Amino acid sequence: MYKLNICEALSLKEKEIISFVGGGGKTTTMFQLSRELKRINKKVLVTTTTAIFNTQEGEYDYYFLRNMGNFIPKDGTITVFGDRVENGKLLGISPSKVECIASRETFNFILIEADGSKGKPIKAYADHEPVVSHATTMTVGIIGLDCLGKRIIDIAHRPEILAHITDASIEDVVDEEIIVRLVFHKRGLFKDSRGRKAFLLNKASDECSAYRGRRIRAKLLEKGFEGIVLVGDIINKKFY
Repeated sequence: MYKLNICEALSLKEKEIISFVGGGGKTTTMFQLSRELKRINKKVLVTTTTAIFNTQEGEYDYYFLRNMGNFIPKDGTITVFGDRVENGKLLGISPSKVECIASRETFNFILIEADGSKGKPIKAYADHEPVVSHATTMTVGIIGLDCLGKRIIDIAHRPEILAHITDASIEDVVDEEIIVRLVFHKRGLFKDSRGRKAFLLNKASDECSAYRGRRIRAKLLEKGFEGIVLVGDIINKKFY
Protein backbone atom coordinates (compact mmCIF):
# COMPACT_ATOMS: atom_id res chain seq x y z
CA MET A 1 0.00 0.00 0.00
CA TYR A 2 1.22 3.48 -0.80
CA LYS A 3 -0.02 7.04 -0.80
CA LEU A 4 -0.54 8.54 -4.23
CA ASN A 5 -2.97 11.18 -5.35
CA ILE A 6 -5.36 10.49 -8.21
CA CYS A 7 -3.77 13.10 -10.43
CA GLU A 8 -0.40 11.32 -10.22
CA ALA A 9 -1.95 7.86 -10.51
CA LEU A 10 -3.69 8.81 -13.77
CA SER A 11 -0.61 10.57 -15.19
CA LEU A 12 -2.76 13.53 -16.19
CA LYS A 13 -1.72 16.05 -18.79
CA GLU A 14 -2.80 19.69 -19.00
CA LYS A 15 -6.24 20.37 -20.53
CA GLU A 16 -7.56 16.87 -19.90
CA ILE A 17 -11.28 16.22 -20.36
CA ILE A 18 -12.08 13.15 -18.27
CA SER A 19 -15.29 11.11 -18.44
CA PHE A 20 -16.08 8.81 -15.48
CA VAL A 21 -18.16 5.69 -16.16
CA GLY A 22 -19.19 2.51 -14.35
CA GLY A 23 -20.08 2.26 -10.66
CA GLY A 24 -18.51 2.09 -7.24
CA GLY A 25 -17.42 5.66 -6.59
CA LYS A 26 -17.57 7.86 -9.69
CA THR A 27 -18.78 11.01 -7.94
CA THR A 28 -16.42 10.55 -5.00
CA THR A 29 -13.46 10.03 -7.31
CA MET A 30 -14.40 12.98 -9.49
CA PHE A 31 -14.67 15.42 -6.58
CA GLN A 32 -11.54 14.07 -4.88
CA LEU A 33 -9.65 14.70 -8.12
CA SER A 34 -11.18 18.18 -8.44
CA ARG A 35 -9.88 19.08 -4.96
CA GLU A 36 -6.41 17.79 -5.81
CA LEU A 37 -6.33 19.91 -8.96
CA LYS A 38 -7.60 22.95 -7.09
CA ARG A 39 -4.72 22.58 -4.60
CA ILE A 40 -2.23 22.89 -7.46
CA ASN A 41 -3.95 26.07 -8.66
CA LYS A 42 -5.90 24.62 -11.58
CA LYS A 43 -9.24 25.84 -12.91
CA VAL A 44 -11.55 22.82 -12.79
CA LEU A 45 -15.03 22.31 -14.24
CA VAL A 46 -17.15 19.51 -12.77
CA THR A 47 -20.23 18.55 -14.75
CA THR A 48 -22.33 15.61 -15.88
CA THR A 49 -23.92 14.37 -19.10
CA THR A 50 -26.40 12.27 -17.08
CA ALA A 51 -27.27 13.18 -13.47
CA ILE A 52 -25.52 13.33 -10.12
CA PHE A 53 -26.70 14.11 -6.60
CA ASN A 54 -26.66 17.87 -6.26
CA THR A 55 -23.43 19.14 -4.78
CA GLN A 56 -23.19 20.76 -1.37
CA GLU A 57 -21.81 24.19 -0.57
CA GLY A 58 -18.13 23.86 0.23
CA GLU A 59 -17.52 21.43 -2.63
CA TYR A 60 -17.23 24.21 -5.20
CA ASP A 61 -16.32 27.86 -5.68
CA TYR A 62 -18.78 28.64 -8.49
CA TYR A 63 -22.09 27.03 -9.43
CA PHE A 64 -24.09 27.57 -12.63
CA LEU A 65 -27.25 26.17 -14.19
CA ARG A 66 -28.11 26.23 -17.91
CA ASN A 67 -25.63 28.91 -18.95
CA MET A 68 -22.26 30.24 -17.78
CA GLY A 69 -22.16 33.10 -20.26
CA ASN A 70 -18.66 34.51 -20.62
CA PHE A 71 -17.62 33.47 -17.11
CA ILE A 72 -13.87 33.14 -16.49
CA PRO A 73 -12.87 31.39 -13.24
CA LYS A 74 -9.96 32.31 -11.03
CA ASP A 75 -6.99 29.97 -10.70
CA GLY A 76 -7.35 27.31 -8.03
CA THR A 77 -11.13 26.99 -8.22
CA ILE A 78 -13.84 24.40 -8.83
CA THR A 79 -16.86 25.30 -10.96
CA VAL A 80 -19.95 23.07 -11.02
CA PHE A 81 -22.22 23.31 -14.04
CA GLY A 82 -25.45 21.50 -14.93
CA ASP A 83 -28.71 22.03 -16.74
CA ARG A 84 -31.13 22.08 -13.79
CA VAL A 85 -31.89 20.46 -10.44
CA GLU A 86 -34.74 17.97 -10.06
CA ASN A 87 -35.51 15.78 -7.03
CA GLY A 88 -32.16 16.57 -5.46
CA LYS A 89 -30.18 15.70 -8.58
CA LEU A 90 -28.14 17.92 -10.86
CA LEU A 91 -29.20 17.03 -14.38
CA GLY A 92 -26.59 16.98 -17.07
CA ILE A 93 -25.63 19.08 -20.03
CA SER A 94 -25.41 17.76 -23.57
CA PRO A 95 -22.16 16.38 -24.98
CA SER A 96 -22.22 19.18 -27.56
CA LYS A 97 -22.25 21.75 -24.76
CA VAL A 98 -19.22 20.03 -23.21
CA GLU A 99 -17.46 20.33 -26.56
CA CYS A 100 -18.37 24.01 -26.83
CA ILE A 101 -16.97 24.72 -23.35
CA ALA A 102 -13.83 22.72 -24.11
CA SER A 103 -13.21 24.69 -27.30
CA ARG A 104 -12.99 27.93 -25.29
CA GLU A 105 -10.12 26.52 -23.15
CA THR A 106 -11.43 28.41 -20.12
CA PHE A 107 -10.66 25.53 -17.76
CA ASN A 108 -7.47 23.56 -17.19
CA PHE A 109 -9.48 20.37 -16.55
CA ILE A 110 -13.05 19.26 -17.25
CA LEU A 111 -14.36 16.33 -15.18
CA ILE A 112 -17.58 14.68 -16.37
CA GLU A 113 -19.74 12.03 -14.76
CA ALA A 114 -20.96 10.32 -17.92
CA ASP A 115 -22.99 7.46 -16.50
CA GLY A 116 -25.38 6.58 -13.66
CA SER A 117 -25.28 3.39 -11.61
CA LYS A 118 -28.06 3.83 -8.99
CA GLY A 119 -25.42 3.54 -6.26
CA LYS A 120 -24.36 0.05 -7.35
CA PRO A 121 -20.66 -0.93 -7.49
CA ILE A 122 -20.86 -2.65 -10.87
CA LYS A 123 -23.07 -2.25 -13.92
CA ALA A 124 -23.68 -2.85 -17.59
CA TYR A 125 -25.05 -0.30 -20.02
CA ALA A 126 -28.35 0.18 -21.76
CA ASP A 127 -28.13 1.20 -25.42
CA HIS A 128 -28.16 4.94 -24.60
CA GLU A 129 -25.34 4.68 -22.05
CA PRO A 130 -22.76 5.97 -21.29
CA VAL A 131 -22.96 9.56 -22.59
CA VAL A 132 -19.31 10.26 -23.43
CA SER A 133 -18.44 13.56 -25.09
CA HIS A 134 -16.35 13.49 -28.26
CA ALA A 135 -14.01 15.96 -26.52
CA THR A 136 -13.02 13.36 -23.91
CA THR A 137 -9.27 12.75 -23.66
CA MET A 138 -9.47 10.04 -20.97
CA THR A 139 -12.20 7.63 -19.92
CA VAL A 140 -11.99 6.38 -16.33
CA GLY A 141 -13.99 3.19 -15.75
CA ILE A 142 -14.72 2.29 -12.14
CA ILE A 143 -15.88 -0.88 -10.41
CA GLY A 144 -16.21 -1.28 -6.64
CA LEU A 145 -14.46 -4.34 -5.27
CA ASP A 146 -17.32 -4.76 -2.79
CA CYS A 147 -19.24 -6.43 -5.64
CA LEU A 148 -17.06 -9.55 -5.39
CA GLY A 149 -18.74 -12.60 -3.89
CA LYS A 150 -22.25 -11.18 -4.28
CA ARG A 151 -24.92 -12.27 -6.73
CA ILE A 152 -25.22 -10.28 -9.92
CA ILE A 153 -28.93 -9.79 -9.36
CA ASP A 154 -28.29 -8.31 -5.91
CA ILE A 155 -25.30 -6.07 -6.59
CA ALA A 156 -25.37 -4.94 -10.22
CA HIS A 157 -27.18 -2.16 -12.02
CA ARG A 158 -28.82 -3.67 -15.14
CA PRO A 159 -28.03 -7.22 -13.95
CA GLU A 160 -29.63 -8.96 -16.94
CA ILE A 161 -27.42 -7.09 -19.39
CA LEU A 162 -24.32 -7.66 -17.28
CA ALA A 163 -25.02 -11.39 -17.03
CA HIS A 164 -25.63 -11.65 -20.77
CA ILE A 165 -22.40 -9.99 -21.89
CA THR A 166 -20.25 -11.88 -19.35
CA ASP A 167 -21.74 -15.32 -20.16
CA ALA A 168 -23.16 -15.61 -16.66
CA SER A 169 -26.51 -16.03 -14.93
CA ILE A 170 -28.03 -13.26 -12.81
CA GLU A 171 -27.86 -15.75 -9.92
CA ASP A 172 -24.08 -16.16 -10.29
CA VAL A 173 -21.79 -14.36 -7.87
CA VAL A 174 -19.42 -11.73 -9.23
CA ASP A 175 -15.88 -13.09 -9.39
CA GLU A 176 -12.60 -11.95 -10.90
CA GLU A 177 -13.34 -13.54 -14.27
CA ILE A 178 -16.69 -11.76 -14.63
CA ILE A 179 -14.97 -8.42 -14.03
CA VAL A 180 -12.28 -9.24 -16.61
CA ARG A 181 -14.95 -10.16 -19.18
CA LEU A 182 -16.88 -6.96 -18.44
CA VAL A 183 -13.78 -4.82 -18.98
CA PHE A 184 -12.92 -6.39 -22.33
CA HIS A 185 -16.40 -6.80 -23.85
CA LYS A 186 -17.25 -4.28 -26.59
CA ARG A 187 -20.50 -3.52 -24.72
CA GLY A 188 -18.78 -3.67 -21.35
CA LEU A 189 -17.19 -1.11 -19.06
CA PHE A 190 -15.42 0.86 -21.80
CA LYS A 191 -18.30 0.92 -24.29
CA ASP A 192 -18.16 4.18 -26.28
CA SER A 193 -15.03 5.27 -24.41
CA ARG A 194 -12.78 7.94 -25.87
CA GLY A 195 -9.16 8.89 -25.34
CA ARG A 196 -6.85 6.97 -23.04
CA LYS A 197 -8.31 4.33 -20.74
CA ALA A 198 -7.90 4.06 -16.99
CA PHE A 199 -9.57 1.37 -14.92
CA LEU A 200 -10.01 1.89 -11.19
CA LEU A 201 -10.83 -1.05 -8.93
CA ASN A 202 -12.11 1.02 -6.03
CA LYS A 203 -13.01 0.19 -2.42
CA ALA A 204 -9.92 -1.88 -1.68
CA SER A 205 -10.75 -1.43 2.00
CA ASP A 206 -8.69 -4.35 3.40
CA GLU A 207 -5.85 -6.66 2.44
CA CYS A 208 -8.21 -9.31 1.06
CA SER A 209 -9.97 -6.97 -1.36
CA ALA A 210 -6.66 -5.33 -2.29
CA TYR A 211 -5.18 -8.77 -3.06
CA ARG A 212 -8.14 -9.67 -5.28
CA GLY A 213 -7.88 -6.31 -7.01
CA ARG A 214 -4.21 -6.94 -7.77
CA ARG A 215 -5.11 -10.37 -9.19
CA ILE A 216 -7.66 -8.77 -11.51
CA ARG A 217 -5.10 -6.18 -12.59
CA ALA A 218 -2.58 -8.92 -13.38
CA LYS A 219 -5.14 -10.82 -15.47
CA LEU A 220 -6.12 -7.70 -17.40
CA LEU A 221 -2.55 -6.77 -18.21
CA GLU A 222 -1.72 -10.38 -19.12
CA LYS A 223 -4.63 -10.34 -21.58
CA GLY A 224 -3.41 -7.09 -23.15
CA PHE A 225 -5.50 -4.33 -21.56
CA GLU A 226 -4.27 -1.06 -23.02
CA GLY A 227 -4.42 1.51 -20.28
CA ILE A 228 -3.78 2.23 -16.62
CA VAL A 229 -5.16 -0.21 -14.02
CA LEU A 230 -5.40 1.09 -10.46
CA VAL A 231 -6.36 -0.73 -7.27
CA GLY A 232 -7.28 1.68 -4.53
CA ASP A 233 -9.52 3.07 -1.85
CA ILE A 234 -10.38 6.60 -2.95
CA ILE A 235 -12.05 7.67 0.29
CA ASN A 236 -8.95 6.74 2.31
CA LYS A 237 -6.52 7.89 -0.41
CA LYS A 238 -4.73 4.53 -0.71
CA PHE A 239 -3.43 2.67 -3.73
CA TYR A 240 -2.05 -0.87 -3.99
